[in-house]
Amino acid sequence: MAPFSHPIIIQGGMGAGVSSWPLAMAVSMAGQLGVVSGTALDTILSRRLQLGDPGGHLRRALREFPIPEMAARVVERHFIAGGKSPGTPFRSMSLLNDKPTQEQLELLVVANFVEVYLAKEGHDGVVGINYLEKIQTPTLASLFGALIAGVDYVLMGAGIPTAIPAVIEGLCAGNPVELTIRVEGAGTGATHRMHFDPSKFTNDQIPWMERPKFLPIVASATLASMLARKSSGAVDGFVVEGPTAGGHNAPPRGQMQLNTRGEPIYGTRDELDLEAMRALKLPFWLAGSYGSPEQVVQARELGAAGVQVGTAFAFCDESGIRDDIKRRVVAESRSGNLDVFTDPVASPAGFPFKVLDLKDTLADEGVYLERPRCCDLGYLRHAYEKADGSLGWRCPAEEIDAYMRKGGTSEETVGRKCICNALLSNIGLAQDRRGEEPERPLITCGNDVNSISHFLPDENATSYSAHDVVRRLMSLVEVGERATC
Repeated sequence: MAPFSHPIIIQGGMGAGVSSWPLAMAVSMAGQLGVVSGTALDTILSRRLQLGDPGGHLRRALREFPIPEMAARVVERHFIAGGKSPGTPFRSMSLLNDKPTQEQLELLVVANFVEVYLAKEGHDGVVGINYLEKIQTPTLASLFGALIAGVDYVLMGAGIPTAIPAVIEGLCAGNPVELTIRVEGAGTGATHRMHFDPSKFTNDQIPWMERPKFLPIVASATLASMLARKSSGAVDGFVVEGPTAGGHNAPPRGQMQLNTRGEPIYGTRDELDLEAMRALKLPFWLAGSYGSPEQVVQARELGAAGVQVGTAFAFCDESGIRDDIKRRVVAESRSGNLDVFTDPVASPAGFPFKVLDLKDTLADEGVYLERPRCCDLGYLRHAYEKADGSLGWRCPAEEIDAYMRKGGTSEETVGRKCICNALLSNIGLAQDRRGEEPERPLITCGNDVNSISHFLPDENATSYSAHDVVRRLMSLVEVGERATC
């Protein structure tokens, strides 16, 4: 097989802050595609600054932002020298809607810039950013911040991102862009859009930007073909995720059926048509239980450019997951007793969601039931149209009566978990609410989590690095095939 011009390994863009800049940097420096998660970066930057910015990395990146007065405002609003007092709640922020304020836009743009800038700092490797198409309100400003930082790849899943190529190209040209918002119960012909004008936002100080490669994350060759034909601009390839991948999964095709454990059943209609993928003549990467050297080789023999791997990287040293959780998971992977449940209702997004069964997390039914329902981050809220034609916002994981007052049904709330707060708890940024328990974590990963012990460098090791993962995954790839971007 001839050398390929793309990386062979794509590190998955897992969860809010799990694929953080130290992980993406480590993978990129190892010669593959390191990816930062673009989810909730505004909240993550704010909370890291409120903790005092240990190591000063965030403020170092902020000093490189091309509009210094904007970066200075972010620091002034959020930074606490020495960090907030233990037990003190993090600053609450207004939830994003279809008409964000200048302050909200500034935090989004700067936060995405910081994460990509730090991942790219000090080396010439390639770095990507991963977004969820389902989370629409931050998208335009987030992309602008990542582009300013020189992101090399944009990946997007959990939806059908046909509009994103034109948005990227428009932003790179400094033009106003828009994004149609999905609205539940919208009247016939009614359309609601987000708008972002780089010139207005920067007061005509638009930095130079270069178009990154765009890789939609899909579950089928049918969707890939549609995106290749009907997207608003160029698509440069695809990541094809199977149902064993961590995080959000595509629902099974056809009517939803559950197995005896209550998980969605995937059948032959959900199997990937590799011949159809190859016929698109675009590079693609296979994902979902492709985290072994043998599977990397197999994927390339099947015509893929390589693989996307998430779970192995999620529990490595550089991952953003709390160290205590990583130690538990790595230790338990040695025994092979870890269990992953594909929960059809946990996520407010409506997609099946992989949940690792760990005590003292929201995977524990008792812990879940003890948590007071609230929605104070709002990334997975749904837009709905009010009687006057304006937009309202509701989340099936919020307080049930509040959800029903907004037109939702009680049935839609059953089993829904506040993933937004849980994912921030996963990375040590849990909200403390006075008089209540801090937010609990909820760990998502792929079905092959028990295999992560294979990445330990020796039998006495209790942890492993991103470099250990890359080295093992690439161990059977011939030297001549190891070309990267």
